[in-house]
Amino acid sequence: MNTTRWMFLAMGLLGSMAAASAAEKPALRGEGTRPGESTDGMAMQEARAKMMNARGARVAYTKAFDLSGLPEYRPQGKLEGKLRFWGSNYITDGKVGEYWEQAFKAFHPKVEFEWRMKTTKAAVPSLVFGVSDIGMGRKVTFDELLTFQRYTDRDPLEIEIATGSYDVPGWQPGFGVVVHKDNPLARISMEQLDGIFGAERAGGWEGTSWRPERARGPEKNIRTWGQLGLTGEWADKDIHVYGLNQRYHQAVELSDMLLGGSDKWNEKLRIYANYVTADGKLARGMNEDLAADRYGIGILAAPTRDLGGKEQSAQKLLPLAWTNAGPWVEYTLDTLQDRSYPMFDRIYAYADPDPSKPIDRNVIEFLRFVVSRQGQALVMKDGKYLPLTAQASKEALAKLDAVARRAAGEAK
Repeated sequence: MNTTRWMFLAMGLLGSMAAASAAEKPALRGEGTRPGESTDGMAMQEARAKMMNARGARVAYTKAFDLSGLPEYRPQGKLEGKLRFWGSNYITDGKVGEYWEQAFKAFHPKVEFEWRMKTTKAAVPSLVFGVSDIGMGRKVTFDELLTFQRYTDRDPLEIEIATGSYDVPGWQPGFGVVVHKDNPLARISMEQLDGIFGAERAGGWEGTSWRPERARGPEKNIRTWGQLGLTGEWADKDIHVYGLNQRYHQAVELSDMLLGGSDKWNEKLRIYANYVTADGKLARGMNEDLAADRYGIGILAAPTRDLGGKEQSAQKLLPLAWTNAGPWVEYTLDTLQDRSYPMFDRIYAYADPDPSKPIDRNVIEFLRFVVSRQGQALVMKDGKYLPLTAQASKEALAKLDAVARRAAGEAK
């Protein structure tokens, strides 16, 4: 038999062996690749819209928070004209946008409202290109802020208009730290979470400003459970770290909360992304994997909701403190609303205080109403976002008053 024939026979044999091996060991498949599932962007958008419309119609919380410390709204004259809103769909998927419009028009019946609420990503561009008066949603990202600064040579006016939800996905819920129920760890701090989830860094971002003073070295990395004080079998076990896809805005928020605005995450971070299940729902799969990992730790949005499923018996939620000195705060509806729990979230309104133009009184008055006692009572009525604290309300009003005074002074 000649050499060429032997070569072809050998190649055929190797191909058959490879095929048999592949049949015995099917290729690994990620979430969303099983029959009926999808990771297609438009499929996820469709599934998301269905879920959010259903959630928006429900009242999640009926607790009456004490709003007596918030300033009362007192209209400053009668207004007319139009207010144009672009931004987060959650404002209008629920009823809070509708409630604000109806109540504000009771004071100012000649003001018209136009809502174009699809995504917070439209909030800043709509202001830049003059098609909106107010953008609403989560905190704007680095690129969104940079876009505004590049086109206007100034910062946008940023006003907190609500606290994020307790456990309603989409409505900016707070974040919780989850470990296996067998884990002896009883509590954790933001400092420790930086050590676990972060890595050495040369600095971090504050808005679009680089802050070298936020640098830290590798000596602050925490990679084993023993470094958190656990002993016995836990002392030398590696910490398995679970987190979100770095393109999701939640990952950016967690970076700002924990890592000083750095993008240097734990080198072994296991990341997850959304996919559409066979029955047309959005899923992620992270919590199922985390629940099965005795040495895992993860940060979950709306953690009490996620722990309400079959994983609950295998996991526990840790009290959290700002520093290693405490105090340690449980994740509850009240501690999210009063902001004593460190990883709460916020909802914002953005406007353009263009110094070359007279300030739009409609914008200032509407935002004054939203952060007032009456406006926050409507947040509470909608029952998904949580109302501002008295301190947050007063700080927002002070910022609005400062913009109005500055505009009045420049007009003279």
